[in-house]
Amino acid sequence: MSEPEPIGPEVLADIDAAVDELRDERTDFLAELVRLPSELGFETAAQLRMANAYEDAGLAVDAWEIDYDALRELPGFSPVDWQAAGRSNVVGVHRVERPAGRSLILNGHVDVVPPGPHQAWTSPPYLPEIRSGRMYGRGAGDMKAGLAASLYALRALRHAGLEPASELILESVIEEECSGNGALATVQRGYLADAAVIPEPFDRSLLTAQLGVLWLRVTVQGRPTHVLEATAGSDAIQLAWQITEELRRLEEEMNRPCEVPHDYAGAVHPINVNVGRFRGGEWPSSVAASCTFDARVGFFPGTSADEAQRRVERRIGEFVAEHAQLRERPPKLDWIGFHAEPYRIGWEREPLPTLRAVHRGLTGEEPAWLASTATTDARILGLAGGIPTTCYGPLAGSIHGVDEWVDLDSVHQVTRTLARLIASWCGLQPARTGRLREAP
Repeated sequence: MSEPEPIGPEVLADIDAAVDELRDERTDFLAELVRLPSELGFETAAQLRMANAYEDAGLAVDAWEIDYDALRELPGFSPVDWQAAGRSNVVGVHRVERPAGRSLILNGHVDVVPPGPHQAWTSPPYLPEIRSGRMYGRGAGDMKAGLAASLYALRALRHAGLEPASELILESVIEEECSGNGALATVQRGYLADAAVIPEPFDRSLLTAQLGVLWLRVTVQGRPTHVLEATAGSDAIQLAWQITEELRRLEEEMNRPCEVPHDYAGAVHPINVNVGRFRGGEWPSSVAASCTFDARVGFFPGTSADEAQRRVERRIGEFVAEHAQLRERPPKLDWIGFHAEPYRIGWEREPLPTLRAVHRGLTGEEPAWLASTATTDARILGLAGGIPTTCYGPLAGSIHGVDEWVDLDSVHQVTRTLARLIASWCGLQPARTGRLREAP
């Protein structure tokens, strides 16, 4: 790994101008991505578009179906109960025979969470609409804007007649929202670099830490009876709800000041237990025979995913042991989806200093440091891949909610930053094929 020569102000000005010239094209591309729903199991159309975009940008494209069996024994794998068949990662690679700088990965995820009831949105979730400088639509912020910014950072360099002097890898992965197995598959396939940046929508802050996350499914069996003799039965819905309340008590304990590490000292309620799905009962006039709920549990760096899982299991086990009805029919616990380790990267470790300097050079201000109360694929690239990884992306709001939006000026600023980062980190050389053809 060798550091490239410093980039002069005239070249930086040319890069900035190229980013400006491609702004409308990038916005159109983002809108096109938002129009392609890419919820779990339905990522194909969006990934085909990403593959075509990478090819149009002059990259060597690799698209492959992820194979859970090949990933199962790797650190970072999360167990799932859905199928991988027909669902692909897409990677585009700019290769250099004699690198004059350092290699870089720009990673992003194409998958989005379900939009919820469409009628609750001001405009349909998959029909992007621009209002007051914001693009609204599911996935606009989390994180198709980041994918667009990464791609157009490279396109801007090529538009200016330049290209990276070292290997640059653009990644569009699946399952960031539920497992991280898409990013893990890139590591398993051998896509490694000297550093990685993920343009998650964190308002141009630099990620230094993120929580670990577990997904838990709890199934409770009751004793069904007719409602006329309800007291003779055992209501699975009520029993399940009591377990969620015990998990809330655990959440309170995990947020006690004595448990909060220094990274999160200023965070308000950093640990959250979220019950995202609750399904139970069979008939309005019958005491419920069964109930299942799915929950997300966060935990701090310094605790492993296995340790956090044991703590939750122990807490539920103790609650069940003191509860006569639950003790008679113990609930079933399944760990499906995120088994995500927490992750830290020191602020002094590259690529943070370089990215910090690039941000400062563009804005004249210091970037904020972020200890995230969520998880990202940074943990996969950083822990399983051994790649120092941070996040730096645009300003967005209502992600995972109704009327998700991304600020288009911030997308432009992030694209500029990433283009300059590629130049500073990878070095530059004259483009071998001249200007790219226009994006279709």
